[in-house]
Amino acid sequence: MPVNEPGKRQRTVFERHAPADSVVEHALAGSSSEPFWLADIELDDYPSLDGTHDADLAVVGGGYTGLWTALLAKQRHPQWRVVLLEARTLGWAASGRNGGFCEASLTHGEENGANRFPAEIERLNQLGLDNLDAIEAQVAKLKLDCDFERTGSMALAVEPYQIEYLQDGPGPDQVYFDQPAIRAEINSPTYLAGLWSKREAAMVHPAKLARALGRAASAAGVEIFEHSKVTGLHTDDRGSRLAVQHGSGSIRAKKVALGTNVFPSLLKRNALMTVPVYDYVLMTEPLNREQLASIGWQRRQGLSDLANQFHYYRLSADNRILFGGYDAIYHYGRRVNPEYENRRASYRKLASHFFTTFPQLEGLRFSHRWAGAIDTCTRFCAFYGTARGGKISYAAGFTGLGVAATHFAAEVMLDQLEGLDTERTRLTMVRSRPLPFPPEPLASIGIQATRAALNQADHREGKRNLLLKSLDAVGLGFDS
Repeated sequence: MPVNEPGKRQRTVFERHAPADSVVEHALAGSSSEPFWLADIELDDYPSLDGTHDADLAVVGGGYTGLWTALLAKQRHPQWRVVLLEARTLGWAASGRNGGFCEASLTHGEENGANRFPAEIERLNQLGLDNLDAIEAQVAKLKLDCDFERTGSMALAVEPYQIEYLQDGPGPDQVYFDQPAIRAEINSPTYLAGLWSKREAAMVHPAKLARALGRAASAAGVEIFEHSKVTGLHTDDRGSRLAVQHGSGSIRAKKVALGTNVFPSLLKRNALMTVPVYDYVLMTEPLNREQLASIGWQRRQGLSDLANQFHYYRLSADNRILFGGYDAIYHYGRRVNPEYENRRASYRKLASHFFTTFPQLEGLRFSHRWAGAIDTCTRFCAFYGTARGGKISYAAGFTGLGVAATHFAAEVMLDQLEGLDTERTRLTMVRSRPLPFPPEPLASIGIQATRAALNQADHREGKRNLLLKSLDAVGLGFDS
């Protein structure tokens, strides 16, 4: 079939140049199902909550959202008693499983932000860069051990129709690469063009960042309790009482910040606001000198292609390649379930696409494979709000681009809890809420239909069908 036959379903480059099944099976054999990042560090140990305590601020959730909120609260108000409650261990969920792309965008990309917040997009872009700069400053000031590298990110065209998306006038701190140039920069036969945004992303070790934030928060005076799942939240004139599992403890807090993200909200108003979508990832064994030389990639940018079902990949500090994305899977019922993580079809597909991207690395093995649930909302970037007379604030719905945005969210939640009128709190992005997902079975039907339509668009030179155009028209469209 011709590659660009108009109006016909096309095979993608990953289908046209798929490796042999034996290459995929060899690479996956013996890989561990444990997330590499979490296996790569020694976790700190914090006590579980026991007894009744009073606090100025209680933070629910020990991922990036909660950790940044607790740390920044103590930096703003050293005299506050700040307590953080985590159901399991710090960073065990999305914060310890993601790709480690710490990106400036607060809106899940320029186009998504421009479509949803056209009057604010230029300012949101600058606020995003300021936010990433602030994270970099915190890493330096607090000596956060997290393998922080401000390498930027490279958007890649791997099909002819994608090239024009990269040619529309590179902005400040951006460099366009045509095919010979991109192949000289990073050697993959799939690359047709690239756009390097030099300041818009850093690479981090996700689990190290979570651990470092926990240590910094603890050193600042935050009281951290692990294995302390909050099961109830009751608010009255004196504040909020948080009940912890098994009746083993409770907190009476003047203010509460919720960073539960993909997990069920403690507020009924947010019960339908997010769904868990599972993302799958592979990590290779470390590349040797010859293997590294065969791909180039000396400037270590974070990489992603331009399909709706896109891949993201980057180098770790010890020169492994993390390769993830493409298969975003929703399971009926909105549940977060460890059984969903072992999806052989997704790992085989990723492995196949990896060796299409870098055929010169045939023989390389994957040491780890894992998955995690993304807290997806209908506008594909975080939403914010307050409840119960301003005593509670929340942020959720980061949709896979939250490593940096959680720091911004922490600032927003603290502004809201303090009743401050700031540029952050005045943003339409902060003051508005996305539409909720419908209940089942409508949620599953809609999500699966949208996913099928996005896959179809990737096989039709990006052309969106009636469903996607309709979603675009009502503000529910997605273009990665």
